Amino acid sequence: MAVIEHPAGAETQWDWLELPDPPAAWGWGSQAHLLVGALSHSERWRGRLCEAESFPHLVEGLDTVSRALGGLTRSWRFDRMATVVSPNTGRVTAAFAGVAKHYGVQVALCPPRRGNRKGVVEKANHVAAQRWWRTLSDDVTVEQAQASLARWCATRGDLRMRSGGADGKMTVATVAEREPRAALPAPYPAELAVERAVSAQALVSFAGNFYSVAPELATTRVGVRVRLGDQHLHITDPAGRVVLARHRLAPPGAGAMVRTDVHVHALNTAAMAAASPAVPHRAKVRIPPGAAARAAAAQLTGRPNDPACDAVVVDLAAYAAAAAGRNTLP
Repeated sequence: MAVIEHPAGAETQWDWLELPDPPAAWGWGSQAHLLVGALSHSERWRGRLCEAESFPHLVEGLDTVSRALGGLTRSWRFDRMATVVSPNTGRVTAAFAGVAKHYGVQVALCPPRRGNRKGVVEKANHVAAQRWWRTLSDDVTVEQAQASLARWCATRGDLRMRSGGADGKMTVATVAEREPRAALPAPYPAELAVERAVSAQALVSFAGNFYSVAPELATTRVGVRVRLGDQHLHITDPAGRVVLARHRLAPPGAGAMVRTDVHVHALNTAAMAAASPAVPHRAKVRIPPGAAARAAAAQLTGRPNDPACDAVVVDLAAYAAAAAGRNTLP
């Protein structure tokens, strides 16, 4: 097997890793998606959890992981993923060419059926799946899982020993710190769009925080749109045509509840309107079923609404017929 040389600061390898059976509370279905980026020379890697592999999720992951790796290398290497390479022409798509130009990197593509060209990130995928994902608790949020991965990479992955050339063996972290990397510009302004369900309290969850909408939207579905690098979030109808609310973004995973004064006033008004002036029920009071309850029960069970039908009559003749001829043991 030929060993491919990777000069320091020359290349970052990227790949999607599909992770099965994410926690049900995430609402991501049967798979989570981890975008893994690895420095080819030092083998330092980081990952970004995403709920889909769409173009905006890819751009957001590239920016986040590149910052976690400490900067930009001269080129990014990909396989034939459709968000980067056109399946028809085999060339970089126009949309991703704009991303590469924004970050000032070259795009290197693996030839078909040549996965060994990005063996560093493939090994990182294996480690992420076997040593981190398999041990992840089922009661963590997405943000807690992301923080857990960052800790694992810093305390376990970066402490691996590897050859430092003439300087002898060094940790991955030491080799990575010696790699030349360029500073990142502002995030590429791709728009991230996801769909969310509104809670009964007229709140929409996004990135570990909650944002308010009008109370009449409770239990419906809405869209959430965020332009990367922007400080505000827009909540729209599912089609994305009408903006329903605009909020300032809270730090991811902060657990903040962001409400506007208008939404608070509307929610209080709706709650007060729904309150009943009737005397509340006392404890241990007997409330027999009324006529409406009996009629509903009769409709559900198919029995006539007649109290006389509630009596159970047992015909013992059926038991006598069953016992006839069984006076002796066989």
